[in-house]
Amino acid sequence: MGFYRKNIGGAQQIVRLVLGVGAAVAAWLWLVAPLSYLGMAAGLAFAATGLVGYCPACAVAGINTRK
Repeated sequence: MGFYRKNIGGAQQIVRLVLGVGAAVAAWLWLVAPLSYLGMAAGLAFAATGLVGYCPACAVAGINTRK
């Protein structure tokens, strides 16, 4: 995907991936149906930013942790 510049460094990518998947699993296990779907979606979206190395919110704020 060459239409964006990665703005998340390697360590932050790993942390986002682990925390995002953990949040999605926790939402699936401990929340009830309508709320669990929102929690899982938020966790998976956070994990996806770690997977691809690009965070739109960081891009808007001008934050770049990639060296």
